[in-house]
Amino acid sequence: MTDKIIFPNIGGLELNPPDGIHISESFTLYFYGMIIALGLVLAVVYALRRCNQFGFRQDDILDGVLWVVPVSVICARLYYVLSQWDYYGSNLKEIINIRGGGLAIYGAVIGAAICVVIHCKIKKISLPALLDLVALGFLIGQAVGRWGNFINREAFGCYSDGLFAMRVAEANLTVPHDASAKFLEQVDVLRQNAIAGGYEGYIQVHPTFLYESLWNVVGFVALHFLSKKRQYDGQIALGYVAWYGLGRAIIEGLRMDSLYWGPFRASQLLAAVSCFAAVVVLVVMAFKKHRKENLFVNRVRICREMQEAVEAFEKEGTEEENAEER
Repeated sequence: MTDKIIFPNIGGLELNPPDGIHISESFTLYFYGMIIALGLVLAVVYALRRCNQFGFRQDDILDGVLWVVPVSVICARLYYVLSQWDYYGSNLKEIINIRGGGLAIYGAVIGAAICVVIHCKIKKISLPALLDLVALGFLIGQAVGRWGNFINREAFGCYSDGLFAMRVAEANLTVPHDASAKFLEQVDVLRQNAIAGGYEGYIQVHPTFLYESLWNVVGFVALHFLSKKRQYDGQIALGYVAWYGLGRAIIEGLRMDSLYWGPFRASQLLAAVSCFAAVVVLVVMAFKKHRKENLFVNRVRICREMQEAVEAFEKEGTEEENAEER
């Protein structure tokens, strides 16, 4: 894929990022996957650097990553495939072809949540505390990963003439056979504006991938600093659900490629409901008194201090016994 991406209202900026590195005629190393991997690596590095501030050892994080990553990818793909079963039901071989895109973030979140619960049970560590750290990692991964959509010329919105309006080749617009009247109306608007603006063959759209990436960056920065003053385990995870849910509910309303549940945009509905639920819980928790010593990291610290004190006492007793024997 080598068609230009143009930002007409930012000095006519033109970019033409390739979709990958073509190793041979039969194999291409796609940037989409490389960008997703980069987001994952940065999230893990961040988690490893801050894990002790949440009461965890680095081994707790690394062991979890070995399970969470593959399960999250599988669930993200499964969620997307089930949402597009009209196509994949007739093209079963395409189900495992994820190199060109087709991962749903909510599937990844569901898969990760299940793995985290099981991991916490096995390791006997705090689930809410780990979710706080995982949520921050998710924001990093999502902020970076959305640029994979930029490379693939996908996940864009309806017509826009705003500052960040983006033009991509019309060939990137997929019109499903069962497209709704509203979708076809939006397509017609795109084509009419292309003719009127003299850029036929292209469509001018909202770069929703950019909106979501920036939204996640702001959310990460805010929650990163809030996490240092958190009042209870799970507060950051709830903040993530509320913040991401609000942004996704708004941004999803601009997209052209939304997955639908009947008349509703699946991601928009799920985002709105999850945001509302998280805000309700945050408000309820705000009226409760929280003791800092109840944070998992502080409980771990107290246990370690007690263990060190016992070990020091036993060592001192041993040294006294040895001195008496001499």
